[in-house]
Amino acid sequence: MRNYLGSCHCGAVKFTITADVRELTTCDCSICARKNALMTKVSERELHITEGEEFLTLYQWNTGRAKHYFCSRCGIYTFHRKRAAPDHFGVNVYCLEGFDPSLVPTRKTAGASMSVVGAEAREEWVGPRDEGV
Repeated sequence: MRNYLGSCHCGAVKFTITADVRELTTCDCSICARKNALMTKVSERELHITEGEEFLTLYQWNTGRAKHYFCSRCGIYTFHRKRAAPDHFGVNVYCLEGFDPSLVPTRKTAGASMSVVGAEAREEWVGPRDEGV
């Protein structure tokens, strides 16, 4: 397994992942499409916040199961706890030092096909509507 150092733009949030990065993913859900991140999936035991946890801001929407983390100082999306696999994180590989994403295959994921739930769901959130959850 390889160790990667990661950080937000301003350096307030620093983390490491210990993982063999074999696949990258993009997602077409409304938040991922807007943040345009390229992610790799790691288990929760492979991600370690080494500095600045207090600077992480949490954003949740729709079901609230996915937890998207951003640096409160510079606004960079660093990683998120995955909705479909809550024991894993999606890490923004653009935050990893010396990582070359052109060397790893990228797969498109269909997050837009996941259900959109609740009365507060905005119309621009694509996906099948699932009221009453």
